[in-house]
Order: sequence, then C-alpha cells, then structure tokens
Amino acid sequence: MTTNVAAYQAVASDAPLEKGTIERRDLRPDDIRIEIEFAGICHSDIHTVREEWGPIEFPMVPGHEITGVVTKAGRNVTGFRVGDRVGVGCIAASCLDCDRCRRSEENYCDRVALTYNGVFWDGSVTYGGYSRALVADKRFVVRVPDALPLDAAAPLLCAGVTVYSPMKHHGMLGHPGASLGVVGLGGLGHVAVKLAKAFGLR
Repeated sequence: MTTNVAAYQAVASDAPLEKGTIERRDLRPDDIRIEIEFAGICHSDIHTVREEWGPIEFPMVPGHEITGVVTKAGRNVTGFRVGDRVGVGCIAASCLDCDRCRRSEENYCDRVALTYNGVFWDGSVTYGGYSRALVADKRFVVRVPDALPLDAAAPLLCAGVTVYSPMKHHGMLGHPGASLGVVGLGGLGHVAVKLAKAFGLR
C-alpha cells in the first residue's frame, strides 16, 4: 500500500523542477513517517539532477538535508513518537548486517541506498526531501534538539555530518585545544570552523 505525496521533481537534466506527485510506501514495522518542513539545497542535488555524476532515473526528487516532524511510527519503533522533531540525511537504507553496518559505517555498505536516486530493499526507487512527507527506516532518522530551529538543522544532515564525521573518526572530539586545519571556507569549511569552535578546537 502506498500514499501519494506532492513533490518537486526533475523530469530532465536540462529542465527546471516541476510540481508532481510521488508514491511513499506504507509504514513497515521499523519505519517512521515524517511531515517535511525543510530540505536544504546541497550542491550534490544540483550535480545529480544535471546528470553530471552519471545518468539518473527520471522523474527524480532530490533533497537529502531533511527536517520535519514525526506523524506516525511503526510498531517496532522506539525512541521516536508522534510530534518529535527529526532529520534524515543522505542514506535511506543499507543491509544493516554487514561488518560495516555494525560499525555504523553504512555509507560503505555494498547495499547502501541513497535518500534519492537509489534503490530500496524492495526494489523501489527512492525519492528525496523536496516533498511533503517521507517514510524512513528508524536507523536513518535522528532527533533534532528543541533548541535548534529545523531550518538551521537541515544542512547539518549532510554538510555538518561531512565535517563532523572525520573529527570524530580521528579522535578530535573531547580534546579541547587540539588543532584542526580547514582547507577552503566554502559551505563545508565554514561549518567545520563552527563545529571546531563549539568543541574547543583550535
């Protein structure tokens, strides 16, 4: 069973996005339904729509810096309830069982599916956050603190994670005064500087 949802979709690589409808799956036991409030514009959205990174399946709904509010949760979902403020990033699915998934490195899983222009477990095509609602597996949903506005939180689901992850991977967090080098102060670079300052890095 599916639900029709309004969305902005790309119908060709050289055409502007246009209004349309897409189908969202009904909730599985581990799924969460989210009413989308904000979706950032990441440059990878633009590259993908223009087929600059290879051919894609049209129509395609971009958007992977997604924030919104939980409207429904599957029977196996714990830690989330209706009304919670949440976010979804670049990944919609992975096998959840390989060594990489068990180490929370789903992005290296051989069966990873991106939030859009990917293929989900059941063979269906994934659609992104430029839409009214999203159904996501609980593993790929994060809580957004009440003190953080949802519009400001959205870019953290890609740009923020991209710079936070190496800081964590290389053991920099929890070591105030450690030095961090940032090469380039574009979208990611300025987020890296802000995170470094927040964690007391130099």
